[in-house]
Amino acid sequence: MTVTLVWAQTPTGIIGRDGTLPWHVPEDMAHFRDLTRGHPVIMGRGTWDSLPPRFRPLPDRDNIVLTRNPSFEAAGALVAHGVEEALRLIENRDAFVVGGGEVYALFLPLAHRVERTMVSLDVGGDTRAPALDPRAWKRADPDQTWLTSTAGGTRYRFESYTRR
Repeated sequence: MTVTLVWAQTPTGIIGRDGTLPWHVPEDMAHFRDLTRGHPVIMGRGTWDSLPPRFRPLPDRDNIVLTRNPSFEAAGALVAHGVEEALRLIENRDAFVVGGGEVYALFLPLAHRVERTMVSLDVGGDTRAPALDPRAWKRADPDQTWLTSTAGGTRYRFESYTRR
């Protein structure tokens, strides 16, 4: 079993604003779908609530929603009330943590891998990605090539990190 965190962020660490992504990069969404398809995904309730209803639950994945609310129900998803319960629900399968900021922070110490999309924008936001300590994480792919999105010309690149 491996736990992988996957997110997109700006160079200043912004991953969200008002429960949404403050950019539109369809290539990143396709990358996210390809990475996570067929695997359990763990997300916080805020991330679950931010998904458009037509995408809830995320298709072709076991969706696990982490919440402190003992009476919360999520149609089509499993609900966990702590990290240990979420890990029990994924059993021995490889899983992806997909947000939000608090959930990333909870799972970062347990993660084996981080798949990060760097989005070259200077935007404000209210949710930040956890910092990756270079003493604990190393870049697994040396390619530093920036790509350009077909939607709006936003520059982005995919980055993979593994635990040292």
